[in-house]
Amino acid sequence: MTPAFLTRSLLGAYALAVNMTTSALGQDVIPLQVTTADTDAVAIEVSLETLESLDQTTFTTTTIWTDGDVQFSGVSLKALLAYLDLDGQSLEMVALNDYAVSMPVAELEDGAPILATRMNGETMSVRDKGPYWVVFPYDSDPKYSTETNYARSIWQLNRLKVVD
Repeated sequence: MTPAFLTRSLLGAYALAVNMTTSALGQDVIPLQVTTADTDAVAIEVSLETLESLDQTTFTTTTIWTDGDVQFSGVSLKALLAYLDLDGQSLEMVALNDYAVSMPVAELEDGAPILATRMNGETMSVRDKGPYWVVFPYDSDPKYSTETNYARSIWQLNRLKVVD
């Protein structure tokens, strides 16, 4: 091999490694963007570390999208809004692919739904419904196993908007 070929090969391998590392890290460090009715500009960016530093709710449930029992952990949406000192009439939730759903703030409970940051103890990659997934304890009460709550169970969530 010529030195120039070897140098190009090493640089190419380095670039591939950096790109793969950035992609892998990028999936788990996407901040949650929170806006209010006053502005469409991002008012607050909440990191995964901040979300996981708040009081966590953990439960095991089955879902219509996964196989068997799955353990979810994360902060309740009600607790997150209290932490951010935000209130309003409804919460608009938007995924990375722009799927959107709304939920009345009055229907948020202390333990449900949660903004899951972990599934079976692992942070969720974008490829596996992350970075954040709104989840209810579907098996704990029939009120959580409704079409309305299934529609609200948005995954790949990255934006919240609190609306008056």
